[in-house]
Amino acid sequence: MKSLTTLFSSLILSLVLAGSALAGETVNINTADAATIDRVLVNVGPTKAQAIVDHRKANGAFRSPEQLALVKGIGLKTVEKNRDRIVIGPVRPAANGAKPAVRVATAPKPVARR
Repeated sequence: MKSLTTLFSSLILSLVLAGSALAGETVNINTADAATIDRVLVNVGPTKAQAIVDHRKANGAFRSPEQLALVKGIGLKTVEKNRDRIVIGPVRPAANGAKPAVRVATAPKPVARR
């Protein structure tokens, strides 16, 4: 009976460790292809993954995970479920020269007085 308990405990531990290893995979939504996005993100299939890539190409890089909600078919609940899997990498301009989706405000330069 004790060996059965040990076997069961070992099985549970291995399943927990395997699950945490799978959950540890991340994806850079600014550089990943649709297949990688589909594989890593939860509740994002091939169609939504391609929509993410198309949106990125048309509008420039994502500056935050929340901006994924701008993609048709992706909601804030999906973003929250995937928050630990989403990485925002280096921001590159859009291929078509489109402006970035978010502008960063900067302070005005001081004026030199004479």
